[in-house]
Amino acid sequence: MTWIRQHKAVVAVAAVVVLAGLVTGVLLALRGGGQANPVSATPSPTVQPLRSPFTGETIPSLHRVLAVKIDNIVYARPQTGLTHADIVYVLPVEGGLSRFLAVFSSHYPPVIGPVRSAREDDLELLRQFGRPAFAYSGATATLLPYIQRTARIVDLYSGTTRGYYRDTSRVAPYNLYAHTRQLMAQAPHASKARDIGFRFGAPPPGGKATRSASVSYPAASFRFTWSAAKHGWLVSMDGAPARTIDGGRLAPATVVIQRTTVRTSRFLEYGKPPPYAESVGSGTALVLRDGKAWTTHWSRPDANGGTTFTTTSGQRMTFTPGQVWVVLAYR
Repeated sequence: MTWIRQHKAVVAVAAVVVLAGLVTGVLLALRGGGQANPVSATPSPTVQPLRSPFTGETIPSLHRVLAVKIDNIVYARPQTGLTHADIVYVLPVEGGLSRFLAVFSSHYPPVIGPVRSAREDDLELLRQFGRPAFAYSGATATLLPYIQRTARIVDLYSGTTRGYYRDTSRVAPYNLYAHTRQLMAQAPHASKARDIGFRFGAPPPGGKATRSASVSYPAASFRFTWSAAKHGWLVSMDGAPARTIDGGRLAPATVVIQRTTVRTSRFLEYGKPPPYAESVGSGTALVLRDGKAWTTHWSRPDANGGTTFTTTSGQRMTFTPGQVWVVLAYR
């Protein structure tokens, strides 16, 4: 009996010790003094925002590419929809004048115009976008069937496509406009935005402080003046501020003056071959961003690919996020 009483006493004491230990552990854990190993949590991967390969800006998704040929003669100004373009290419045309090839993907303005006719060098530029939708008012009698037969585009020629109308308050032929919603409804299989060589981010070392830069064709001139307030380059054309009806003053974030060979096209316009600005090849370019200018080298070895821009040190040139203008200028 004595042994049984001693055994029960030992068991009771052990139980009390165990219970006391448990209570102490709980109290320490509640006070933060415990050394209990926490359950390791796997960190969630950082989701990078989707950015437009054309502007470097954050976008919800990649959209289809719409390219529109827009007139730039004085009777066509002010244009509509240009401030919504991701990229604006400036191209020489006959008579020493200029026209725009405006590329939209991040945003489609309700209306674009005035829409004008295509030229042969448009097709070389368009190939880097895959199979974009291309809106234009027509082309010379020999070029039009060539476009329809060989160009890798979704053809939105105004003669066969819905969505175009004439603004009777303007003089023809500088009064053809298009509703983008109707255009895109007819281009469900157009290519989405993709890498065409542009890079965006902090500026590379160097760069020369620049207030303005100019470029001209025989009968057209452009000046780009830095505006810290707009954080862009105010566009002037032929000595006058360039504005749009729906978006105010044109002020791209980055301007590229790309020097290239300008030869003549195989297709006549008004009995003469118009200029053909080559976008495949290589050469020098002046890149304007953030109130500075960089002398760079451009290279596009293949029409199916995009254009790379590098600084004199060999570093990849970066653009400021936002609209990009590319002026194909005479060497």
